Amino acid sequence: MQAASPPASRWRKKPGLGAWIALAVVVAAVVVGLLVVDSHRISAAPHAGDPKCEKVLSRVPDDIPGMSRDWAIGDAVASWGGRAAVLRCGAEELPPNVNLCVTVDGVDWVLDETRLKEDGVSVLRTYGRSPAVEFTYTGSRSEVGGILTELNRTVDWIPQQRQCIGLQDAL
Repeated sequence: MQAASPPASRWRKKPGLGAWIALAVVVAAVVVGLLVVDSHRISAAPHAGDPKCEKVLSRVPDDIPGMSRDWAIGDAVASWGGRAAVLRCGAEELPPNVNLCVTVDGVDWVLDETRLKEDGVSVLRTYGRSPAVEFTYTGSRSEVGGILTELNRTVDWIPQQRQCIGLQDAL
């Protein structure tokens, strides 16, 4: 006659301190990983799926004055300098308006003056091109012109359908 063997649960060892520490390290690594990924996420512009946006992104420079390109997650987006500068392709096209328009080597960019006044951020959008490209910059306003010059080849190939006009042209 054989003796009954004890239930298997008796032979299982309870997790020791080392196992709990290992589990805590794994959980912490997953949380940190998710936070890092989320910190690189940039919301896509409404028309980021426009086929031309792929070409726009392929022409984005690795460096703009004083900044290197960052790792960014999002459709048709790029960023530099820890997201101090962000480009989004597929922004809403601007209707005619009275905001300041600057022309840089044949590309018209319209400044969102309200945003500049509210929080000091320069948000510029191409005018008269489809898809529209938006550029947001949190640095010094004096640097924007040089950066737009650097970004020119990114958007100058998109056909210009309308252009900015001055007050004297409107009268």
